[in-house]
Amino acid sequence: MSGNEQKYIKEAFDTNWVAPLGPNVDEFEKEIVAYLGASEAIAVSSGTAAIHLALSLLGISKGDKVFCSSLTFVASANPIIYQGAEPVFIDSEPETWNMSPQALERALRDAFLENELPKAVIVVNLYGQVAKMDEILTLCTEYGVPMIEDAAESMGSTYKGRPSGTFGQFGIFSFNGNKIITTSGGGALISENAEAIKRARFLATQARDPAPHYQHSVTGFNYRMSNILAGVGRAQLQVLEERVVARRQIFERYFQELANIPGITFMPELKDTRSNRWLSTLTINEKKTGISSKRLLEILNENNIEARHVWKPLHLQPIFQNTRYYSHTENEHIAEKLFETGMCLPSGSSLSENEQNKVISCLKNTIYQSMLKQDVK
Repeated sequence: MSGNEQKYIKEAFDTNWVAPLGPNVDEFEKEIVAYLGASEAIAVSSGTAAIHLALSLLGISKGDKVFCSSLTFVASANPIIYQGAEPVFIDSEPETWNMSPQALERALRDAFLENELPKAVIVVNLYGQVAKMDEILTLCTEYGVPMIEDAAESMGSTYKGRPSGTFGQFGIFSFNGNKIITTSGGGALISENAEAIKRARFLATQARDPAPHYQHSVTGFNYRMSNILAGVGRAQLQVLEERVVARRQIFERYFQELANIPGITFMPELKDTRSNRWLSTLTINEKKTGISSKRLLEILNENNIEARHVWKPLHLQPIFQNTRYYSHTENEHIAEKLFETGMCLPSGSSLSENEQNKVISCLKNTIYQSMLKQDVK
């Protein structure tokens, strides 16, 4: 917490605005818009809810196809299923770990020839790194397909000086407890389309018709943010830049200490972008280090250090088996390789130098011992 949250929470209690909606929600939305330089925003209960609303606003329904990044958390794709549509997963590329423009181009070309263009493309900004927006937007424009930018992990990041989340027809943010700023649980949907956000407000509050009684003509959702949680978000937004600086410093310390070890490669930062470095991530080349990422994660855990695998690609998930998928190239499956070799290190904004040094020492000692054993063999 930033220390200022209680001020807004107290205001909510003192004014008896404890239910969803209220002054904190209104102000939080205005502050999000001001920070991003966007036109409109609606604060909702989660990033997943924001994606679901975006798909609903685009009229996506049963039988439609939606292209989606494969290397992401399942929440990016679940709303496609909510709408009865069919996901098609697009591989990553090496420079950002995000959606491959090469794979997307092949997928769009095939869809055009089959007369089944997707109704949307969901592009995820993984671990804070913005995808190759110029290339992806060019393709989406060429084929007339709207883009939804899933910036759940990238608030505070920029692409050519422009804030992440502002490139698509809709932008998605998450304020879940593990994100760079949090409302405990929450999210936001942004757009330049004022009418679309007005419609989103209607749908997110159970689609209640303007009548003197409770009347509903379409299916709605209970997706609005609590006034109390919005107060937490207002205080958190004030320290977003500090959080980005802290996360980038954590990444730089890891990089300086570990990048020279043969077999360790950190997630790149694309030229003319600034990643918020939500998580510091790297890959392990087992042939060079003598140890797999899986075993390294086990050893870190044994030393009371929580580190995690990179997201398991969605096209490999049991729930999405037999779903169509486009690899980066015919012989390169980048997302699969990143899952097999990648790991996410402790990266919280409050991580102390001593705590980080423990992580670094554990990694160095383990890898050097493995290299030594490998040399002996």
